Amino acid sequence: MTDPELTAERGHGSGIWTSIRTERAALAADLAELTEAQWATPSLCAGLTVREVLAHLTAGASLNTVRWLAGVIRCRFDFDKQVAVRLAEQLGADPAETLARFRHIVPSTTKPPLPAIAMLGETLVHGEDIRRPLGIRHAYPIDVVTRVAEYYQGSDMVVVAKKRVAGLRLAADDGTFTTGSGPVVSGPTLALVMAMTGRATYCDELEGDGVELLRGRCRHDDEHDSHG
Repeated sequence: MTDPELTAERGHGSGIWTSIRTERAALAADLAELTEAQWATPSLCAGLTVREVLAHLTAGASLNTVRWLAGVIRCRFDFDKQVAVRLAEQLGADPAETLARFRHIVPSTTKPPLPAIAMLGETLVHGEDIRRPLGIRHAYPIDVVTRVAEYYQGSDMVVVAKKRVAGLRLAADDGTFTTGSGPVVSGPTLALVMAMTGRATYCDELEGDGVELLRGRCRHDDEHDSHG
């Protein structure tokens, strides 16, 4: 973690963790009445069902730095294998257990060696990976989505985002977020976040001369970043 990231986490960590807990609880509530078929719905993460993405979120909130590093070493630094192993650990015997395990980590502040803002980003992005295919709409506070957008525009730590939007000007039409220069991509802050993190379908909600370039980058990188 760089010094600016550490400073930001110390200054805003409490507020970020409050947002993480709030968004986790809202996601758990949204999934409380899913049918077996809905749990098996393909998510926006290629190859994963909505149930598996939820288990992935649980895994991320169950790993401290020591456990994360031990797992990476055990998987011989194959990070994709580490993700798959940890997901399987948290999946449980059935969807009810998957959801119960997720509910258990709602208040957790355990995390891998990442800044807290990255955990908020994971919660928001994977929440949409789950909700969107199920047709569930959730109203995120604009300040929370803006904070996540500001993080991703300058980071390639968890998923490639900074590189994906290089040479483009992103401008939210529902908040204060703007970044970059070049062909314009404008629209809702949430759609910008999801497109930044490689979800091409959200480009349908965006407009401007840079949209097709961003859509193409999402599709090109989709396989690489699908579980980010």
